[in-house]
Amino acid sequence: LQLVESGGGSVQPGDSLTLSCVDSGFTALYYTIAWFRQAPGKEREGVSCVTHHEGTTNYADSVKGRFTISREDARNTVYLHLNNLSPEDTAVYYCAADELVVCPNPGWDVSGYYRTWGQGTQVTVSS
Repeated sequence: LQLVESGGGSVQPGDSLTLSCVDSGFTALYYTIAWFRQAPGKEREGVSCVTHHEGTTNYADSVKGRFTISREDARNTVYLHLNNLSPEDTAVYYCAADELVVCPNPGWDVSGYYRTWGQGTQVTVSS
């Protein structure tokens, strides 16, 4: 089981980015992939989730209306589209997956529930 993120970078406030998470090795039909982020000195925060088979989604209040999660099953890829970025969005973004987590049910944003993690990709927003 492996997750590989890409797409991070340095942008200015108001800019957009798209992060990608490619998963490989999952054989379960139903599993959840979530995006988390961790800023320096802060706890890891759940950003958004999507289920592999049904496509149900959920978002943290801090990103609703600005971030969009989508998936492309043929490429085993989940995307996180980040719009109208602000310096407060600066963090390392991780994708995580687990077949026992159900998005959008409560608990989707608990990092301890996920057993598979990617290596992270840095997003820096500054002027």
